[in-house]
Amino acid sequence: MNTFAVGDVQGCATELERLLDAVQFEPGTDRLILLGDLINRGPRSLDTLRLARSLGDSCLALLGNHDLSVLARLSMADLGRPLNATAQEIAAAPDAEALRDWLRQLPLAIDHPRALMIHAGLPPQWTRTDALRLAGEVERALRGPDHAEFLRQMYGDEPTRWSEQLSGFERLRFITNCLTRLRYCRADGQLALSEKLSPQQTMQGDSQAALVPWFAMPQRASAGERILFGHWSTLGQVYWPRHRVWGLDTGCVWGGRLTALHLETWRLIQAPSDGHKKPGAG
Repeated sequence: MNTFAVGDVQGCATELERLLDAVQFEPGTDRLILLGDLINRGPRSLDTLRLARSLGDSCLALLGNHDLSVLARLSMADLGRPLNATAQEIAAAPDAEALRDWLRQLPLAIDHPRALMIHAGLPPQWTRTDALRLAGEVERALRGPDHAEFLRQMYGDEPTRWSEQLSGFERLRFITNCLTRLRYCRADGQLALSEKLSPQQTMQGDSQAALVPWFAMPQRASAGERILFGHWSTLGQVYWPRHRVWGLDTGCVWGGRLTALHLETWRLIQAPSDGHKKPGAG
């Protein structure tokens, strides 16, 4: 069996189909693992969802921040919150309920024998075991009867520091922010969720000197674990050997490439993008 981990698709179904052709993907034999942000921004979000779902057990997918955002918009439509184009497309589809239910069942972390897989990052206090345990708390909230209320309470940058004593929606929000939004921490271990630039860019300004990529935090409890993630298209490189992390979002929707990592050989395979968005666009 071949296993391919793929970075953020973001509705670029044509590029995903191109990549699956390039690796000669065989459903039923091979395994595709999508590292979150399946939808939004690109032109074929609905097709991306249908393709991933149609693969059944041959596809595992993580929830990313864009996937959660669309779920939240759909859950709050009855409150008058406007739907973006992706949410409108999904809401109007004949299989809308099936797709929403499928999304709500997706995990926030995957415990694969070759690596821990997440969409964004881990705070320095968490071990691999912590990440999987805490991801499970959010997964149960999303799959439970009160999932709409969780999605309504999910937004916000607070709290910024982990404590096992956190509870309720504050606890779930912190976990969700780490696993689906995190790029940087501050030197004291707090989350810095608003920063999106590359490490090279942040190092050029004194005001950003206290920012540290989550995987480069000193004494990170998950150090030594091999971790695959997406989310960070401006990272500047895919593999950071010192930290044993692979960042597989290579900016497909921005005109970069869609990247797959073959887990049995650690070989990268990339498909060119048709270029759907300009950096800085919505």
